[in-house]
Amino acid sequence: TFHNSVCTQKVLITLREKNLNYEEKQINLFAAEQFDPEYLKLNPKGVVPTLIHNGRAITESTLICEYIDEVWQNNGLVPEDPFLKTRMREFSKIVDEGIFEATRELSFSAMFRKRMRDMPENQRRKRIDNVGDPNKRARLLSTFELGVDSPYVFEAIGNWEKAFKHINGSLEKFEGKWLLGQKFTLADINLAPFLWRMEFLNLIDLWMENYPKVQAWWNLLKTKPSAVEAIPNGLNSEDLKNMDEQGSLIRKTVKQKLEQYLTALPH
Repeated sequence: TFHNSVCTQKVLITLREKNLNYEEKQINLFAAEQFDPEYLKLNPKGVVPTLIHNGRAITESTLICEYIDEVWQNNGLVPEDPFLKTRMREFSKIVDEGIFEATRELSFSAMFRKRMRDMPENQRRKRIDNVGDPNKRARLLSTFELGVDSPYVFEAIGNWEKAFKHINGSLEKFEGKWLLGQKFTLADINLAPFLWRMEFLNLIDLWMENYPKVQAWWNLLKTKPSAVEAIPNGLNSEDLKNMDEQGSLIRKTVKQKLEQYLTALPH
């Protein structure tokens, strides 16, 4: 894991919900430790988290969470009803196919871009050269060079708006306190770290003010002990200060681009 990895935070909430003991090994992403040959044997993509259980490596945080729920069946986090299970996985797809990148682009343009600029040239080049996926590399270079003016950031803003609409629609449909009704599931867990990151960046209210049902769900989620322990309690004061300061620097531009996106939508 890396201590401020949103994908790891999903797994940590799940582990806590199951009341499981585990050990953590930190992988310093800024020192490019994820590209160490020994780590790549466990996780060929060179990302975190990786779960090692019974000597076997499980990768991809969404799959890790489902694996944990299936192996340790107390306090089930996956609905038994096939329709609700499908809806849960729909939220997983929203995260994996849109919100993960959206949060990464906003986080990078706000704070990690500055850290990358401050790296020694050889370390920065190593980080860029080790990005094997062409699309991921293009996004990294674009946000590094253009910051919040990158077209990928505009796409990220639009993906967050779509996600808030979907969350709101699910809360209206199932009329419960959680996304799929009265039971806390992986649907809630999968989204929690990403919304918290947006809150840490002082950006979440730009969307939240238009969705009061989502605000009520979010307020409840922030009282969930497993989530509180895994996310805000797992970060240090410097992390929180940096995210707030750097996110606040792009807040005005993000708000303008969100308004631009909403104006362009058909009415």
